[in-house]
Amino acid sequence: MEFLVASAIGVLTAAGIYLILRFRTFPVILGTSFLSYAVNIYLFSSGRLIVGAPPVLQGYGDYTYSDPLPQALVLTAIVIGFGMTAVVLMIALAAYLSGGHDKIDMQDDDASEDRA
Repeated sequence: MEFLVASAIGVLTAAGIYLILRFRTFPVILGTSFLSYAVNIYLFSSGRLIVGAPPVLQGYGDYTYSDPLPQALVLTAIVIGFGMTAVVLMIALAAYLSGGHDKIDMQDDDASEDRA
């Protein structure tokens, strides 16, 4: 099970980094979402990956429990991530509507056409 979770974290991280390096706004936003999902899974797995174990310690002799703190952190991070994704999408939509394109490069297209 640990190999599956580690593979999922690696794939999400690789896809997120690849999408962040694109020159359009929507893939960059999607890439940051993938990176936040990878971090959330990493935080969740840091609280032990035990199937069927209670989230709190029931007795002092049995140490098969999962830590509830990473679960609470991930739940908070998911809510904040959804809010920030909505804000960034609205900013990207406003930039697209005002500029007419969604390129994120730093070159001025009009100035480069005048030079050629």
